[in-house]
Amino acid sequence: MVGRNGVVLMVVGLWVSACDAGPVVENRQFVFSEDAAKGTAVAPGDAYSAARGYGFDLATRPGRNQPFFFSVSAGEGTYRVVITLGASGAAGDTTVRAESRQLVVESVRTAPGEFVRRTIFVNVRNSRLAPPPRNAPGGAAVQLNERETGLLRWDDKLTLEFDGPAPALAAVEIEPAKVPVIYLAGDSTVTDQPAEPGASWGQMLPRFVSGVAVANHAESGETMKSFLSELRLAKILSQIGPGDFLFVQFGHNDEKANWPQTYADAKTVFPAYLRVFIAEARARGATPVLVTPMQRRLFGPDGQVRNSHGDYPQAVRDVAHAEQVPVIDLEHLSRIWLDALGPQRSALAFPPGGRDVTHTNDYGGYELAKCVAREIKAIGLPIDVSPEAISFDPGHPDAPEMFSLPPSAQHSDLAPRGN
Repeated sequence: MVGRNGVVLMVVGLWVSACDAGPVVENRQFVFSEDAAKGTAVAPGDAYSAARGYGFDLATRPGRNQPFFFSVSAGEGTYRVVITLGASGAAGDTTVRAESRQLVVESVRTAPGEFVRRTIFVNVRNSRLAPPPRNAPGGAAVQLNERETGLLRWDDKLTLEFDGPAPALAAVEIEPAKVPVIYLAGDSTVTDQPAEPGASWGQMLPRFVSGVAVANHAESGETMKSFLSELRLAKILSQIGPGDFLFVQFGHNDEKANWPQTYADAKTVFPAYLRVFIAEARARGATPVLVTPMQRRLFGPDGQVRNSHGDYPQAVRDVAHAEQVPVIDLEHLSRIWLDALGPQRSALAFPPGGRDVTHTNDYGGYELAKCVAREIKAIGLPIDVSPEAISFDPGHPDAPEMFSLPPSAQHSDLAPRGN
């Protein structure tokens, strides 16, 4: 069924409970075909609105060789999304991102008349919390910062972004799913950076794992103390359960003694807070996983990366050993990766042109996500990992000069918070 602009779209409806925002999508099929026997016809100009409950979002619409967003009203939870890519009358080259630029499908090329299906899992959330009982401490919402207002990861809809030289969407099916969820707690080096040219390993991780959803709760500028006081951990704990994972990577901001309200020394306070996150995950039947902070792009006179984190990476290793918690030593792996690239070529992994020595671009986030996924397999976590991540050697990284990933439609010159 080929509709206008050569696009056929089908969405299996979502069951949205009465307590969630947005309308209940009763019709379980949406189509672009003018001769469709049944279903709601969705024209390329149908913009998303909460009243409609679906539509093309962020002032975009499908068309040849241009990115677009499609959103469906959805309550909190995890969804199985089956995407069919291709078009009957033209070749396609499509990359798909979910929510706040999570890379879920990379560069699927289709010949005219060829259609390819991909299954992903997307976690949807909002900032609301169940209000605490009368006179009890707490709050009814995560304390978002001013930059988080309007971000796709904190709303009542599931959003897919279609990019690439020739994005060709044929169909999308969405249904609630019960699969393990990897919850990420961390700072700007982990968060789903909302705009180009920034990108973290956290938002690239979905590309290299399957059968799970990645719920990235990390945020720029965060520390373990602020993650607690702003109710971000409380939000994770309201959803996490048996079979899920809590990946914890802090240190970049906790080590800042000039931030007196959130500073945590590496010998006593920092390890104590790590144990809090571990205990809370375990109390809910989830598996905690500690991740050492990636190294900054700071090279010494000998041309080797120097440690800018002091005793914090070792503190993570020590707590993991004492608590018998799996640890992904990203500090060690990122050091190998940066040393292999060297002082000059490593600038190609950090925007703009290497002047930011902390936050990676698409290439840097992609490579570090491979490191994390490789270690997921190596330490024996029950998560399926892609073959290219399993075989990845950070000492022989992908050539940055040859890296090609279609950029997201969203761009910003604003430096990450906490930079």
